[in-house]
Amino acid sequence: MSDELSVARLTGALGAEIQGLQLRDLNTEQIDHIRALLHEHLVLFFPGQFLDIDSHVALGSHFGPLESHPNLDNPFTSHPQVFELAASHGGVADEWHSDISFSPNPAAISILNMIECPHVGGDTMWASTYAAYEALSPPLQELCAGLSALHDAAPHGQPEINAIHPVVRIHPETGRRALFVNQHFTRRLVELSHDESQLLLDYLVRWIANPRFTVRYRWQKGTIAMWDNRCTQHFVVSDFNEQRVIQRVTVMGDTPEAAQASLWEPYVRKETVGASSRYDQQLSDALGRQIETLESNRKN
Repeated sequence: MSDELSVARLTGALGAEIQGLQLRDLNTEQIDHIRALLHEHLVLFFPGQFLDIDSHVALGSHFGPLESHPNLDNPFTSHPQVFELAASHGGVADEWHSDISFSPNPAAISILNMIECPHVGGDTMWASTYAAYEALSPPLQELCAGLSALHDAAPHGQPEINAIHPVVRIHPETGRRALFVNQHFTRRLVELSHDESQLLLDYLVRWIANPRFTVRYRWQKGTIAMWDNRCTQHFVVSDFNEQRVIQRVTVMGDTPEAAQASLWEPYVRKETVGASSRYDQQLSDALGRQIETLESNRKN
């Protein structure tokens, strides 16, 4: 490892800016060191890289198999594993989210290349869901650890694409606990009534966005950002009028491991009791066969 490598922490919760490393030409030792830094800081920033599309794909491949976006068309790049978001085409992710959490195997790592950015504005924020979980009171930690949540692709116009994940997941490499619900893709806490779910879910997504769990990064063209979706969420600050273009590769993840087995059955009222029962019907329709899987896991 080069003696010129510089690691500057950005906040107490997460984030570090890395200088003195060329990402287009990494050896095994450097790849392992980046992985260790990612576990420590959760999101890493590498300014001044200016990677071409092949180098971007090669960088992502060092950390695992890559996947293309499962729902959205990708007409802007010639490489199927590179997903481009341009503000002029609506590509501004201004709700807190973890990438592709509606998938049975949500994204593990995302690597973003800033192709074009505004002179002012267009920052991205990240939040540590480790820190958010650890700062909850023990009773609320215990409640959340026994719950699961329905995530779907409704923001992409495909609500039928959905998955159930634990509200508290175990990171497969660090063993730490993290909250795993988000504003953009999480629809319902499965074991609670609709009204109860709304109250707790609204609280959790606001809690995760608490400034003390976050970092805000001001972009420069050519900067690479790498983050761990299993323990972070991110949010684009939509305060700009100029063009903003990013390209992203995504490392495939695994099935989230629950902090503990679900303690309760899914809350679905089968009788018709009033207008509010439509929410339970929506949940039942969305879950489908997944309810059987969830109940089987609970009994085992």
